[in-house]
Amino acid sequence: MEQGTHVTDKLSPRRIIGFACNQGFVFFLFYMGYNRASDFGGVTFERAELVGTLLFMVITLLCLRLFSENAKRAVFARPMLLLYALMLAVGSLLPYYVGENDLVGLLVECFLVGLPAALLLSAWGQAFGEAPTKVSVSEVFLASLIAALFGLVVSVVPLSRADLAFRLLPFVSAFTLMLSVRAAGLGAKVAPAADDSVQQTALLSAKIIAGTALFGMAAGFMETFNTDPGMAAMPAYQIALLLLAAFAIGSLSLLLSDGFGKGAALNKSYRLAIFVMMLGFLLVPAPFLVESSVSGEAIVLSGYLGLSAVLISLFLVLASITGTSTTASFSKGFAALFGGEFIGVFLANIIDSVQPDQITPYFVVVFAGMLVLFSYLFLFTERDFGSLSEIVTKTDSFENRCQVLAEQHGLSAREAEILPFVLKGRTSERIAQELFISKSTVETHLQRIYAKANVHSRQELIDLSEL
Repeated sequence: MEQGTHVTDKLSPRRIIGFACNQGFVFFLFYMGYNRASDFGGVTFERAELVGTLLFMVITLLCLRLFSENAKRAVFARPMLLLYALMLAVGSLLPYYVGENDLVGLLVECFLVGLPAALLLSAWGQAFGEAPTKVSVSEVFLASLIAALFGLVVSVVPLSRADLAFRLLPFVSAFTLMLSVRAAGLGAKVAPAADDSVQQTALLSAKIIAGTALFGMAAGFMETFNTDPGMAAMPAYQIALLLLAAFAIGSLSLLLSDGFGKGAALNKSYRLAIFVMMLGFLLVPAPFLVESSVSGEAIVLSGYLGLSAVLISLFLVLASITGTSTTASFSKGFAALFGGEFIGVFLANIIDSVQPDQITPYFVVVFAGMLVLFSYLFLFTERDFGSLSEIVTKTDSFENRCQVLAEQHGLSAREAEILPFVLKGRTSERIAQELFISKSTVETHLQRIYAKANVHSRQELIDLSEL
């Protein structure tokens, strides 16, 4: 069967711009503000606003995984997306009104930011699930590039309240989400790969999640290093954004020339992000950077943000291979990432509290570097990435056959959703369970697929897809 150019293979400007706005707001929230501390029993706790926000994000993501399908539909209803954007805008303004030791005000602020930020991220998993992974992965890196450039430009604009531009980003993100996802969808759900591939992917998924948590922990340690209360949360963040933009351009070039399955472009991007982070760890104490605008911490941050884009892409890939919804994959992945980041910031504050001068010691940087190196060498390794690439190649080939068959015979959206399960030999009962519809509905759609494809049985349909 010849493969042509499909509508679903085209990049979506709405998804790219919308997710860029979402990421731009996260960059602003986490790295472009100030180190705000709170006093608890005589102990100064740095980055208190970040710790609280991460805590509410993790709680929300974990709870979301326990929701029923109906509850998830209610949470991701289109009017709710605008409510989340409003909560983010209000929450980002509260620092102007919350006192330094106002614990109640701080908790309200963290709730108004953490809960909707987590839900919008999960909703973006839903939006990216509407496209094949080879498309959505490119969109993630394009969005990261745009977010980095936007943050860089706005940060150097000579206006006293230029930061207000960032507070409008959640509304753009929510509006594009409303246009990008199906009203009743919970993220694309496709037939999983062959059983042996699913078992192999389960192990790879566990390694990715464990590595993600350690990467987040390393970032959390660095977010309290070389910054004191009242100082910039991340000095020289402009350099980090500039390096992130360069990383995104390089990754997009790899994706364009190699493709994920053929040249393992994500593997190369993963390796590059780890290299940048390790380089930053080594340069933190470098004396020749002390008087410059570059810092080892900024280099580490750029590598971490680039690595985050790689991890987001992996969340999408895992959803495609295992047949789980992209919303669930995002919830699980980001819960690990932000949970690790929360633990890192929390532990760094404990270390600070036992220091006479409350300055984070350099061994924290060494430990953060060891976490990253351990993850790269022993958790999610080059060999694991190679195995994942092979599985993705098979999965992409199957998805392409399904797309071609659906377009050639004019299948509806629901028929195209059922088609992969049929080609995998799933029974009507199994398909009904996977898609949360009745068996009779599956049989009705199946008869329509047969009629449009001019076949009379499942086997004839499978044979047709392999021509």
